[in-house]
Amino acid sequence: MNPPAMHLAELNIAHLRAPIDSAELAEFVALLEPINAVADAAPGFVWRLKESEVDPTATVVHDYGDHLLINFSVWESLETLWNYAYRSEHLAVLRRRREWFLRMMEPYMVLWWVPAGHIPTLAEGMRRLERLRSEGPSPEAFTFKDSYDSSEAVSLPAAAEARK
Repeated sequence: MNPPAMHLAELNIAHLRAPIDSAELAEFVALLEPINAVADAAPGFVWRLKESEVDPTATVVHDYGDHLLINFSVWESLETLWNYAYRSEHLAVLRRRREWFLRMMEPYMVLWWVPAGHIPTLAEGMRRLERLRSEGPSPEAFTFKDSYDSSEAVSLPAAAEARK
């Protein structure tokens, strides 16, 4: 029996320097629509959490703090996410992150494998980020720098649970 196809979930958070509707963040907000369109059209893109289907500048509303910006998506592979993040127009925006976000001293991005077709919840993503922060990289929660192959995740209890 072949192992199930796996996709890569990614969650990253950022602490805004000012309220999202402030003049200080106006340029960032103006970039949301074009950069999200690049992600949506990128090879290997599967899904991303959206606050609104009609307002492309709407940021995800959540219970984790008013100044916390959340980006949550699923990709076909580590390579396709890397290509979007570092080999597309996204890189120019990423390079400007200090203009809009506070520097974080703990991990702010986490990756993990999910069975193809599974859409993880935001609560699951936040638990994965907390696990990375408390235990360091593992097949359950890792980073680009310390990544794990999807084959290492197939047998994990979380992957088996998601397939049910």
